[in-house]
Amino acid sequence: MITRKSAGAIIFYMKDEKPMYLLLKYRNYWGYVRGLVEKNETTEEVVKRESKEEANVSELKFNPGFSHSIVYFYKQEGQLIRKEVIYLLAEISEEEAKKVKISWEHEAFKLVSFEDAMKLMKHKNEKEGLEKANALILRRLKEGLDKFFKK
Repeated sequence: MITRKSAGAIIFYMKDEKPMYLLLKYRNYWGYVRGLVEKNETTEEVVKRESKEEANVSELKFNPGFSHSIVYFYKQEGQLIRKEVIYLLAEISEEEAKKVKISWEHEAFKLVSFEDAMKLMKHKNEKEGLEKANALILRRLKEGLDKFFKK
C-alpha cells in the first residue's frame, strides 16, 4: 500500500467578531487549502506554500495548539493509497481575505460562516475539524483576541 502525507489549514478571518472560513471548491466537494508534504518540509511550510499557490494568501497567523488529522483511503490506477492529512488553524486579516484568488486546481472559493461551511462540506472528518476549530476560536474570543495565535 502506498502512503501519502498532506498538510492543510482551516483558514479564517474575523468579520464583526464572527469567524468567516475559506472554503475551496474541488471537483465534487468543498474543502480546505492543502497539498502534499515535500521532502524536509514542516507542516507550517506546506500550509504557507499551498495557501499562496491555491488561494493567494500569505499572511497567516497559526494557532500553535491546534492540529486535526484525518486518514482516508482511495484507489489510483488500481493501487490502494492511504492518505493522511494534518490540518492547522490559521487566521488571516480581512485585507488578506480580499486578496483571495484561486488557482487552476479549484473551481471556486467562498468565505462563509461556520453554519454555512457545515452545510457546504460533505466529508464528516473535515466537518469535525471545523467544529473543533470553531470551538477554539469562540473560546479565544472570550479569553482575549490575540492570545492563541502567532505569525
